[in-house]
Amino acid sequence: MNSKIDTHVYFMPGMCANSLIFERIKLSPNFKSHYLSWIPPLQNESLRNYVLRLSKYIKHENSVLIGVSFGGVIVQELSKILKIKKVIIISSVKSNKELSNSMKFAKKTKSYKLLPLTWLEDFESLLVFVLGPKIKRKVNLYRKYLSVRDENYLKWAIKEMVNWKQSIPLKNVIHIHGTYDLVFPVLNLKNYIPVERGDHTMILKRADWLNDYFLKNLD
Repeated sequence: MNSKIDTHVYFMPGMCANSLIFERIKLSPNFKSHYLSWIPPLQNESLRNYVLRLSKYIKHENSVLIGVSFGGVIVQELSKILKIKKVIIISSVKSNKELSNSMKFAKKTKSYKLLPLTWLEDFESLLVFVLGPKIKRKVNLYRKYLSVRDENYLKWAIKEMVNWKQSIPLKNVIHIHGTYDLVFPVLNLKNYIPVERGDHTMILKRADWLNDYFLKNLD
């Protein structure tokens, strides 16, 4: 006999990533998992308009949204236009004040426009940019997770991440973050649940910790 599904959970992956990053996350039977994917941005599309289009893929009210990294930004924006039960962000930020110093510098100088996107074809460089420098030794391990490498998408995603306008965190966003995260260093963060020794890829490396947390707190 099937268990009753009480809550629908939508997962949003990080920049360039696909839903395989959630393959180690296991929820209890009363939750139904749904996996969102990046859709191609329109030319000069605003973050709000992008999120409006993406929202059409969320079919249930009072769902839980879980987003990783830039996906964490996306689920917060989705919560502004949908009726959502809970928002959980992992390895992400709650406001533009929590961005890394290098991202704040890129915004101020607009240097993000000068990034040599030719390294889209150099997977090792892309991996380091998206997941952090310590990941370099495991290029092949992460290749299957970063499949969204369209140049227009990446230009758009970097611009929107660096220029995110949210300066005040939304209320009741649950923020889980690794203490060894080099993409969004904890030095800039406030009000988060720390995962000791977790890095920017802890959705994979610390899946057991996350599964235990979801088992106890996802209601």
